[in-house]
Amino acid sequence: MFFHGIKWEYVREAYPLLSPRRSVSRKRGDQLADRFHLLQQFGLEPVHLLEAGPDYPPERCVRECLSFGDTVFAFERLEGPLWQLSRHEVGVEVLDVRACVRIYTERTDTAAEIRDLFPGVLVIRD
Repeated sequence: MFFHGIKWEYVREAYPLLSPRRSVSRKRGDQLADRFHLLQQFGLEPVHLLEAGPDYPPERCVRECLSFGDTVFAFERLEGPLWQLSRHEVGVEVLDVRACVRIYTERTDTAAEIRDLFPGVLVIRD
């Protein structure tokens, strides 16, 4: 499984496709330096996801992703190409959130909106 954490307000702005290119104007300091490094290394700034594995359980992925936002999207598979960013982190150029199989959220005020945008997707309240 693959997991991506984000603030719900950014999901509203970007739905259905997440791409770092859309948020360049909001980046400052270290974020811009990270972006520049990724552009040099990969030729693009990928969307970051954590990949669960035997030594990195899904629960840990969700917990860590929640530090980046109040909502976590879980995917069984990703459309390639994939870039290995670190031991447990992969990147994709664009992430279609409609392909998620689960949504974890800390929010209680988005239930109706989530149902409308993601019919049939399992929502788990943290």
